[in-house]
Amino acid sequence: MLPHRPMSERREIFVRDHDWVRRALMFEPRGHDVMSGAIIYPAYRDDCDFAVLFIEVSGCLPMCGAGTVGVVTAAIEEGLITPRTAGTVAIETPAGRVDVSYTIKDGFVDAVRLHNVPSYLHQSDVEVEVPDLGLLTVDIAYGGNFYAVIEPQRNWKGFEGMTASQIVEHSQRLREALAGICDPVHPENSRIRGVHHAIWCDVPLSNGADGRSAVFYGDKAIDRSPGGTGTSARMAQLHAKGRLSVGEHYRNESLIGTIFDGRVEGTVEIGPFQGMLPSIGAWARVIGHNTIYVDDRDPLAHGFQIR
Repeated sequence: MLPHRPMSERREIFVRDHDWVRRALMFEPRGHDVMSGAIIYPAYRDDCDFAVLFIEVSGCLPMCGAGTVGVVTAAIEEGLITPRTAGTVAIETPAGRVDVSYTIKDGFVDAVRLHNVPSYLHQSDVEVEVPDLGLLTVDIAYGGNFYAVIEPQRNWKGFEGMTASQIVEHSQRLREALAGICDPVHPENSRIRGVHHAIWCDVPLSNGADGRSAVFYGDKAIDRSPGGTGTSARMAQLHAKGRLSVGEHYRNESLIGTIFDGRVEGTVEIGPFQGMLPSIGAWARVIGHNTIYVDDRDPLAHGFQIR
């Protein structure tokens, strides 16, 4: 369906010519508001085992950490790919190459460590006026997607007393307000630009975590996982501010209590920015198989949304 081109170009071609596939899979009645997926392709790069296009309700992402953990787990267990080196895979994503190591236990993928794309703090202490919240100070960080990183402050005290719906509403208003004052562009890939995600950060509930977060993406979605690219962006922000050093871990807890084990693997220059190399330890489980039909006789064949 897509020509044999780099994944960053394939992503643009898919969005331009084949976006009905994403809508049919992600929208109702086959999907839902927080649906996401991954499509496996042969790699264009010689140094990668396979390529992945990440899809969700709002579009095609440059990178998805939780999606990578899931697609590696499923692809290995189902025999969809054959790694050149057992225990490791190199994946071509629209954001670049990512390396993943995994362990097998009793015939299943037990755990995964994702070595994500180089991440960095793009802009710090951005002041933005958000309706119903007031003035917020946020950082803009990149971890595979650009994020607004929000920590507790005068006009946002943290998660206590807040519902997921309220976080979504605040995130929508924050993103709209930021769009008028901030348009980050990746220094090495101009196809990646704009703040489309937000990560709200607070103290953890679990003794085994260092922080707790809610990742907002799409139109009205809160990530059920701690967020792979979000955790990477959070670590990049902390590292740039001298609060997380090379070799240190940042265990990020989701709203449902699951934890990603982040670690700063090293430092790297990303254009004019000093960045870091993040890794994420996580797991996924295959919970089913599905056969999807798209019938052109159906007036709702390509899906629908209720806003």
